[in-house]
Amino acid sequence: MSSRMRIQLGGEEGDRVAAAADEARRGAWAERLFARETGLWSSEPAVGAAIADRLGWLDLPDHFTLQIAALEGFGDGIREAGFTTAVVMGMGGSSLAPLVLHRIFGTTPGYLDLRVLDSTDPAAVAATVDDLDPLQTLWIFASKSGTTTEPQAFLADARSRLEAALRAADADQRAGEFVVAITDPGRSLEAIPHHDDLREQFLNPPDVGGRYSALTYVGLVPASLIGLDLDSLLASAAAMLGECREPDPDANPGVGLGVAIGALAKAGRDKLTFVADPALAPFAAWAEQLLAESTGKHGVGIVPVDGEPRRSPESYGDDRVFVELALAGGPRDGERAALLKALAAAGQPVIHLELDDPIDIGAEFVRWEVATAIAGAVLGINPFDQPNVEDSKERTRSVLAGRGEASGAVADLPPLRVSDLGEERLAVALGESLAGLQPPGYVALQAFIAPSPAADAAIADIRTAIARTGCATTAGYGPQFLHSTGQLHKGGPGSGTFIQLTSDHPVDRPIPGWPYTFGRLIDAQARGDREALRAHDRPVIHVHLGDDPGADLRTLERAVARALG
Repeated sequence: MSSRMRIQLGGEEGDRVAAAADEARRGAWAERLFARETGLWSSEPAVGAAIADRLGWLDLPDHFTLQIAALEGFGDGIREAGFTTAVVMGMGGSSLAPLVLHRIFGTTPGYLDLRVLDSTDPAAVAATVDDLDPLQTLWIFASKSGTTTEPQAFLADARSRLEAALRAADADQRAGEFVVAITDPGRSLEAIPHHDDLREQFLNPPDVGGRYSALTYVGLVPASLIGLDLDSLLASAAAMLGECREPDPDANPGVGLGVAIGALAKAGRDKLTFVADPALAPFAAWAEQLLAESTGKHGVGIVPVDGEPRRSPESYGDDRVFVELALAGGPRDGERAALLKALAAAGQPVIHLELDDPIDIGAEFVRWEVATAIAGAVLGINPFDQPNVEDSKERTRSVLAGRGEASGAVADLPPLRVSDLGEERLAVALGESLAGLQPPGYVALQAFIAPSPAADAAIADIRTAIARTGCATTAGYGPQFLHSTGQLHKGGPGSGTFIQLTSDHPVDRPIPGWPYTFGRLIDAQARGDREALRAHDRPVIHVHLGDDPGADLRTLERAVARALG
């Protein structure tokens, strides 16, 4: 493992970080972390007991190094059995690590292609799985609890397609032979339909939270299927874990980072903005969910900013911290280097992380897990719970059950329908809602629509249009982001403005054996989140796209630019 960290701070920020580092040094934070001393985060016995049950991630490199031979054997066996593709059916911490690893490393020749199914939009489900031969696909159910709604729905869809394909082929096989599960032992496993009928059950240590699970079976099973070098990945993680035992924060790559981002967030610089080499850029999506769900609670938190289009240096507010993820020896991005140099010269904090090799992403998983735990100590919160996540889920269940107002739902306001309003009237309506935006406010685009390159491009252009306010922008597809940044949105700093995008479903998709469709599910998830945000006094602008989401997104982009003109 070889990576380097350099932090550039102005005088005032440097003093704040130095003071926080002194506190961590005097308080022996590194030693207490590895001793599992829960008083680092809370003096309450009940909270401490809950935290103690979430520190197993400190053992993962050693634990799973002993499983490498079995994992590689599994991957080889799946190839030999004729599988060509694996589909991970998971959300948040159960899907992002596989997605990051595949986007960074791709598939080694001769191994499986990998897809991640993390959207309940019916068009997204169709685009992900309908071109696959169910009988040449390994379906991976990934859920720590075993009860997560989305993977359960994906599994119902997959089993129905498998059973139909087996009947058509008159094959003497069971649907479960094409499915594996990654979950916790006991009730979590038992909650998975037909769990006794599966090809394989991968049971994780139960004392590892979902967002800290990249180096469990969650990441390692898909990694074995795409032919990733597990020895090198886990060796880099183990080396970083060893370096993070260093008592001095200034020499500790994880504690030093955590002290810095925690102290800067506490002082108002809570928009942690990733600026990365293309080869490493996918990592930021994983770090986003780790930071947002861990720190965003009780009115404080770190707002990760991933994938934001670059701006001129003067267009950023004084609520920012910039993190560069660079690959040594890679193509030099002169534009990025010039931007970061100008930002540092203007007094913006800049943290430089340089990796010698992409495989050192294993070390980065560990560095950011340690940093997030330490940032929680700086901010005075428990980084291992998620007190506001259940709110959206319960409201979604109420919508699906038709309980509505009787269950305490927040009144749902009519959306801004792009096709009805047109560009000019939409711009007027948006102007009223977006008036007065300025840092430290931020704007979150929540797209409960099917992901696509066209949608990605339109959302990026909307973020560019919002840049003229100086506010940070974030973006995520629903319901995936609910398992990533949803906790931050409801429980973190009250500085967000939320633009929620929904769409029609010209072609819906049933969920076999369920009383509702995928279209109804994602619509209920969107409404549940709107209600939860409004219940926490967060401003929500609901924009509905019609039968042609691509055209309506472009109309919305022009309307936002016009409104903020």
